[in-house]
Amino acid sequence: MNYRVFVEKKADFRVEAEELQNELNSNLGFNLCNLRLINVYDLFGFSPELLDKCLYSVFGEIVTDRVTTEFEFGNKPYLAVEFLPGQFDQRASSAEDCVRLIDPKADITIKSGKILIFDDNFSADDMEKVKKYFINPIESRIKDISVLETFDHPVAEHVPVLEGFIDIKDSELADYCRANSLAMNADDLREVVTYFRKENRNPYETELKILDTYWSDHCRHTTFNTSLENIEIEDSFVARSISQSLDLYQSIRNDLKREHKDVCLMDIATIGAKYLRKHGYLDDLEQSEENNACSIFVDVDVDGQIEKWLLQFKNETHNHPTEIEPFGGASTCLGGAIRDPLSGRSYVYQAMRVTGAGNIYQPVYETMQGKLPQKIISTKAAHGYSSYGNQIGLATTFVREIYHDNYVAKRLEVGAVVGAVKADNVHRDTPQAGDVVMMFGGRTGRDGIGGATGSSKEHTTDSLELCSSEVQKGNAPEERKLERLFRRGEVTRLIKKSNDFGAGGVCVAIGELADGLDIYLDRIKTKYSGLSGTELAISESQERMAVVIECNNMEKFVKYCEEENIEVSHIADVTDKGRLRMYFRHEMIVDISREFIDSAGAKHTATAKISAVENRNPFEAVF
Repeated sequence: MNYRVFVEKKADFRVEAEELQNELNSNLGFNLCNLRLINVYDLFGFSPELLDKCLYSVFGEIVTDRVTTEFEFGNKPYLAVEFLPGQFDQRASSAEDCVRLIDPKADITIKSGKILIFDDNFSADDMEKVKKYFINPIESRIKDISVLETFDHPVAEHVPVLEGFIDIKDSELADYCRANSLAMNADDLREVVTYFRKENRNPYETELKILDTYWSDHCRHTTFNTSLENIEIEDSFVARSISQSLDLYQSIRNDLKREHKDVCLMDIATIGAKYLRKHGYLDDLEQSEENNACSIFVDVDVDGQIEKWLLQFKNETHNHPTEIEPFGGASTCLGGAIRDPLSGRSYVYQAMRVTGAGNIYQPVYETMQGKLPQKIISTKAAHGYSSYGNQIGLATTFVREIYHDNYVAKRLEVGAVVGAVKADNVHRDTPQAGDVVMMFGGRTGRDGIGGATGSSKEHTTDSLELCSSEVQKGNAPEERKLERLFRRGEVTRLIKKSNDFGAGGVCVAIGELADGLDIYLDRIKTKYSGLSGTELAISESQERMAVVIECNNMEKFVKYCEEENIEVSHIADVTDKGRLRMYFRHEMIVDISREFIDSAGAKHTATAKISAVENRNPFEAVF
């Protein structure tokens, strides 16, 4: 049977409702006196007995809440809000987990929402202001409380072949990129067309989306890898020093015999570490083909005994997702930063956060068109970051918030973490044909689809309405289970290579593990039915991990995952074919040479100018 449950805090415990009331009064100029906030749950597949057991053990507490299946609104104005179909709803997900603790065999589904009930004299114009302020169209919508039904996800169709693709003319390339919202440009697309002409076939939709993901600025760092053909230095008091620095850079390139490499920002940024490593100053640096985080060897005193450990560092920026969905963007900034050293087998124990925002005291009506108010972004981002950190148990020991008008167009959201692991518990090896790839952790949905390419594109006033699927949704309790799993040496010593699921999802996280892979998309555990092969390949749903292990260790690894209540699947096989292949419904929808994927598209060139520097102390603020 299906039910709807309403949960409202009793008068002495309405902290959230009072905070929201004060926020609306302050930011929108209202004079609300008695705003009520109700959490609503739509329950599907519940028996009357199970509902009775759950009312005050899952949905509310008898001391603080009123829980009922009947609710009268009278004639009071109200606003009901729910997540968009396909968006991850942590409140509903946690409720489902709690129900299954009561009845492990329960085949149930839960949707959650919120209802705001306003004063009797609340006008229709005021309601429109609240809708615009409270509902972020990226993630939520108005809820129709007259119906009680689940969202019926459409059945996934077969992945289409892009007929006529290899016949695209050079003059049509730029228009094709725009029409299909590709992050790549016309020069990159020309490389794709040429490749599939040599393959003598048109690509599947999934293949184009995968290449667009791999070659996005987010993944291949196009801006930093662009070849600089000429660097001009404008005259100023530091011009000579800058010129000497560039001369030093060139001499280091000669020392490292990198003259054949392009001069680019990436090379300038990383060449110092390469030089120090060559000359023996970075002997404590761990080098491998796997690490997504900086990893160094340190000696640790453990009860008077010196042990060799790995200390790992990682930072992550989530400027784009936090700009359009602040809570989810900031929470997955921290979650994403954690997963990189976690995939390196380390336990993350410390974090820091740096943000940049415009004037948070600016009136809401002065908000730039197509943007969320700066106060909304900043406060919800802070809640998102702290929510994730508190749930996973991570101490943030440094926070710096910067406020400047230049952050109005694009927010700054940086999370950084530190982790450590005993070196003996880490085994890194090159995958071999016959090894298997295990995928485990959170389930896959439509949240985060296109995140890598979306963050690589220029955004407009329409971005809020067009980028909903690009938003990742964090699930800190699931990642905490992954941390527990990876703290077990008997688990990590089975792993040859590991990768977390960030930008690009399966196609990148699994695709980077080996040069040759056969990936079976039908084996992916999903949050709901109806995901297409393309969606399964590029979804950036959070809290997922992939590892390469020997085939004879698969049963043992599955057992360890089950002990930590983690879902796991044998998702791929390592091959010696040098190709990335994906299967969906017994059809091969991806078959691309690894060499072509790694080519990163067309070569990009540019000239650079280092502008004159004003003769003043750059660390002193000018007002």
